[in-house]
Amino acid sequence: MKHTTPYLSLAAAALLFSGCTTSKKEVLSFQADATSTVGQEVYSSAGGTHRDFESLEGNRVFFAFDSSSIGEKSCQTLKKQVEWLLQHPQHTVTIEGHCDERGTADYNLGLGERRANAAKQRLIEFGMAPDRIKVISYGKEKPFSQGHHEKAWAQNRVAITVVDE
Repeated sequence: MKHTTPYLSLAAAALLFSGCTTSKKEVLSFQADATSTVGQEVYSSAGGTHRDFESLEGNRVFFAFDSSSIGEKSCQTLKKQVEWLLQHPQHTVTIEGHCDERGTADYNLGLGERRANAAKQRLIEFGMAPDRIKVISYGKEKPFSQGHHEKAWAQNRVAITVVDE
């Protein structure tokens, strides 16, 4: 017998955050759909590897300058991540927080941590067990896009969910 109380409380918590405009009905439906497939082979062509996760669900959520707020598009990406992760309970993840090159190293380490924790909190709200998620901040030390312009900076303001092997 499944226990639904924890999922209902997670759904209620998700509604408190303004970054995602999701109705209570949608959150409850998502919870029911995602949790009903745990342990089943839903992606028969996907073996449940980190490459499958990256290609099927996308592993990056982007942020505005000097922000750790989760936008609507990022929220949808995180929902898809949770769906996949609930279907592959053998995996844990590490969320890497990154920043662009502007600002001090210390400030960007803190901002990267806030970004990673914001993504982690959303994964938890959507049903992911907290003990399956680690966070790390790289600040501005591991840029993904080289360059000293807005296009490069925008690519580096990111939280990346990495499936642990």
